[in-house]
Amino acid sequence: MTDRLAELSAQGVAVWLDDLSRVRLTSGSLKKMLDEQHVVGVTTNPSIFQKALSDADAYDAQVKDLSVMRVTVEEAVRLMTAQDVRAACDVERPAYDASNGVDGRVSIEVDPRKAHETESTVAEAKTLWWLVGRENLYIKIPATLEGLPAITATLAEGISVNVTLIFSLERYRAVMEAFLAGIEQAKANGHDITKIGSVASFFVSRVDTEVDKRLDKIGTDEAKALRGKAAIANAQLAYEAYEEVFGTDRWKALAAAGAHPQRPLWASTSTKNPDYKDTIYVEELIAPGTVNTMPESVIHAFADHGEVRGDTVTGSYAQAHQVMADLKAVGVDFDDVVQVLEDEGVDKFAVSWKELLESVDKSLRAGTGV
Repeated sequence: MTDRLAELSAQGVAVWLDDLSRVRLTSGSLKKMLDEQHVVGVTTNPSIFQKALSDADAYDAQVKDLSVMRVTVEEAVRLMTAQDVRAACDVERPAYDASNGVDGRVSIEVDPRKAHETESTVAEAKTLWWLVGRENLYIKIPATLEGLPAITATLAEGISVNVTLIFSLERYRAVMEAFLAGIEQAKANGHDITKIGSVASFFVSRVDTEVDKRLDKIGTDEAKALRGKAAIANAQLAYEAYEEVFGTDRWKALAAAGAHPQRPLWASTSTKNPDYKDTIYVEELIAPGTVNTMPESVIHAFADHGEVRGDTVTGSYAQAHQVMADLKAVGVDFDDVVQVLEDEGVDKFAVSWKELLESVDKSLRAGTGV
């Protein structure tokens, strides 16, 4: 029987799970995915936790305790999510040790309502790092303009960072600059940079959703022929930028001191359009030194019928550049596309966070389960 996920891992793609819940931890599901499906990392976001904490039975005892303690709703949410992330870090610790700190990471996100507040983001990042208390943790910080200096400042404190909500090549280059500056400052501050990790989460499928909508509105044959091509081309060009930046003398000096590169992470990899193959955003983004974080459904789909055709990225740059030129030629304003997606991403997570707070607040006041 073909182990497609093992083949994917052998190509240099780290398989991470884009999901976490108390049930997944207590049932042994995450441990089983580590042992049997090569899952060597976990990502979370406010929407994932909003869904997870809707399970009354799983969090009932903890909510009752927190209710008796009369903690604030924000504190309750942080304590519950931190407990899940801490436990997930412990499950993934063998992968962390086996990879010399590269994989085996678990992410927890700062309050998305602070996405445009630099100082608050840094303060919360430091608090979460202390609260979870595991060195294989990642603090997720959105790649907003205000988030860029927060990324540098957080890394400078010796804290590992997962930069999220990246859609444009221009912003991605700014994220890599923020990373390099942060590692340089961490080194100057006396931190052990061999322990600091980072990934840059470049979102994929949402790009096709937005661009395809615009192509359908344009309606020409040339426009329709470009449907389903923007997201992969954009991500492939991100890898081209990654190769360029991490081939510089500036990076080589940090690498010589023991620093790990900030790996590109492909996020939002489930297909939103049923006309597209359900594993397309995995198969077309295979390249060394990358991470692909997938919902469980995509992991199972790839294990069942995914195709590993070797590196599908580094030989595609010319074609990817042509796709972007063709999109511009038919009238797609890609700068506007990525700005819309960033704004929507921040808003979506803020809404999920608000719903989460409201749900937990209601439970705390009632003194019963979530």
